[in-house]
Amino acid sequence: MAQAERGGRRSRPYLHGGLDGGDGGGGGDEAGAMSSPLASGTVTAGVASCAAALLIGLYLVLAPGPVRLPRERRHPGTDADPTTLTSATAATTALIDRMLRRHGGGSSAASALERAGLRVGVQDFILMVCAAALAAAALGFLLFGPLLGIGLALMVALVVKVGLGLLAGRRQSRFANQLDDSLQLLASSLRAGHSLLQALDSVSREADEPTAGEFSRIINETRMGRDLGLALDETGARLQSEDSLWVTQAIAINREVGRNLAEVLDGVGNTIRERNQIRRQVKALSAEGKLSAFVLMALPFGILGFLCVSNPGYVAKFTQSPIGYGLLGVAALLLIVGALWLRKVVSFKF
Repeated sequence: MAQAERGGRRSRPYLHGGLDGGDGGGGGDEAGAMSSPLASGTVTAGVASCAAALLIGLYLVLAPGPVRLPRERRHPGTDADPTTLTSATAATTALIDRMLRRHGGGSSAASALERAGLRVGVQDFILMVCAAALAAAALGFLLFGPLLGIGLALMVALVVKVGLGLLAGRRQSRFANQLDDSLQLLASSLRAGHSLLQALDSVSREADEPTAGEFSRIINETRMGRDLGLALDETGARLQSEDSLWVTQAIAINREVGRNLAEVLDGVGNTIRERNQIRRQVKALSAEGKLSAFVLMALPFGILGFLCVSNPGYVAKFTQSPIGYGLLGVAALLLIVGALWLRKVVSFKF
């Protein structure tokens, strides 16, 4: 009992100290100091959460939508519905193709397009020319009458034919100018130990157009099983290049005889280089005559256009009587004769 009373007496100051304000004030300050960092961390986490939620909301609102694949890629077997114009164009080209196959008239047009370097189908090209001719005929009929409409339609066909000839001539000229460099590259590849096909392939990869395209075609035809000599012959005939035919003959003779092909190609290349030099000299000397021919041929059309704008009644007299139509026919015939005469004068073959 005495020990319990003494223990109780000793514990009372501790209890009184804990309950009174002396030591209790210090304990309250320590608890406030410990709770203040916890409260500030909670506030910071809340602000960060609100900012993250705001950024996520802005991203969802302003972000671009998902990239959708087109229908033809999602469903390869189904095509998009064609428009009326596309369907009409496809039907017309199919009809033209059937007519060409039935009558066999598409080979010459295909050859002309190949010589000009135009990678377009024959039926598509014929459709475009027919559409341009109809548009020109309609314009001429509305402005001047049916006769001029027919003349404009025929003029479109003539312009297309002349344009194909000019494109083919420029392509052949570029091929002729590049042939000596191509032969030099071919000979260098043969000296390096490459085979003839590998040398042709290197020329097709390193040369410029149209040489690269023609040599690539030779390589592809050879890989399909065609004879190399036939492919080279067809290339020379398609480009109408005598120099290319010489190269083909030199390669064919070398394949039979077995001489050093690089030396043979060097000799042919020197000959072609000298011919190109003479060709350039002749072209420079005949440039003045060709320019005069162009001016003389364009002068009547220029005068006719000026009169149609300045005094339409003066030109309309030619379409109001049979004599006027006869004079127009005579003028057209004289223009054709003059064009052929001037072409013969300024053209040189060597």
